[in-house]
Amino acid sequence: MKRSQSTSLGGREEEEKREYDVASLRGCGDEERGYDSASIRGYDQEAKTQTLSIADRLQHFTWAWYTCTMSTGGIAILVSPRIQPHTFRGLETIGKVLFIWDLFLIAVITALITFRFIRYPGTFTNSIKRPPETIFFSAFFLTLSNVLSCMIHYAAASCGPWILDAFRICFWIYFVLTFCSAVGHYMILFTNPELKIEDMTPAWDFPIFPFMISGTVACTGAAEFAPADAMPMIVAGLTAQGLGLLVSIFMYACYIHRMVQYGLPSIATRPAMFIAVGPPSFTSLVIINMANAYPSYYEYFGNDAATMQIMRVGATMVSVFVWSLSCWFFFISLISCTIHWRSMVFKLNWWSFIFPNVGFTLGTIYIGRSLNSEGIKWVGSMMTVLLVCTYIFVFVSMIRAVVNKAILWPGQDEDTFAEEAHDKEEARSLMQARTNEA
Repeated sequence: MKRSQSTSLGGREEEEKREYDVASLRGCGDEERGYDSASIRGYDQEAKTQTLSIADRLQHFTWAWYTCTMSTGGIAILVSPRIQPHTFRGLETIGKVLFIWDLFLIAVITALITFRFIRYPGTFTNSIKRPPETIFFSAFFLTLSNVLSCMIHYAAASCGPWILDAFRICFWIYFVLTFCSAVGHYMILFTNPELKIEDMTPAWDFPIFPFMISGTVACTGAAEFAPADAMPMIVAGLTAQGLGLLVSIFMYACYIHRMVQYGLPSIATRPAMFIAVGPPSFTSLVIINMANAYPSYYEYFGNDAATMQIMRVGATMVSVFVWSLSCWFFFISLISCTIHWRSMVFKLNWWSFIFPNVGFTLGTIYIGRSLNSEGIKWVGSMMTVLLVCTYIFVFVSMIRAVVNKAILWPGQDEDTFAEEAHDKEEARSLMQARTNEA
């Protein structure tokens, strides 16, 4: 629209100042403030020629880095001999090594993100309040959930009864904290005007994940306890899993509406489509494990033998019913990513290739066990091998991305996505206004 001739001098100066500020944010020099489209398209390449210190790069070390540790912990759980239907000598040692590797990565990532928050005041508050980084805050709790599960898989047999007492205490602390986190973070998302339905991905479901995974943690440890301790844990886990699945289903309605109206998510965010695979698949394995962990001699519902048989048959049927939704989302996500794989550039959301599919694989294995199907068990084993290979590929890609300045760089990480997108849009608007004036 043509600018009114009555525009004041002060208004013109203010607009020119805004053009200068946006140009500065996009890395353009004084002679480039005219906002030609080439300068905007070439910003990222020009910015990567700059030199930044390690401390400056760590300013962009976000919560999303915990997706690496939650994936590592998920793989450690998946390869446990207690889970795999087909094992070999040394598999438990491999799982223990992965668990120790996960603990090492957790220590490193925690140290680096703490450095960021201390060195750059205000970044912690922004990381909690501003999407999309705030969404990935949940990855921290999901990392802790994997540590709790690995305690049962790899430490309970060799550390003595104290590890079970520690597990029980940590579980109830985790249960309370993740519920508070789920409520608080959704309040932030619901009251934040930056989120638009056309930008929605299943990552919006992330804040409920830690509380939902309380069900997975509960069913992992419940079988190790006496009925007096096991039943409260089972009930709490089932409550958490139910809430997580229901909230996820509500989010799925918005997600599918978004795809029907606006099409598939952008190429950069498509790996996050795999997050939709997680809730149904984790629910599937939790229902089966809860039935299997039902304690003997409880007698609350009558004869234990009859109660356990009914629960296990019902759990198997419900698990297959729920698992099918994960399968559908998996292939939708796989095809969506495959058709544009050449255009995909590494971001930390690539770890979505791993952690939701850990649940998908676990659900497949437990369904195979419940149905006593050797074929389904072998499918689960093959899925495990593919996930391990994918983990290695994503980890190597992450290291290359750090070296090539694709992440840990201004404008490339979750702390600046929203701001950079806003700057680009503002720059385009100013260019269009300038063209119309001419």
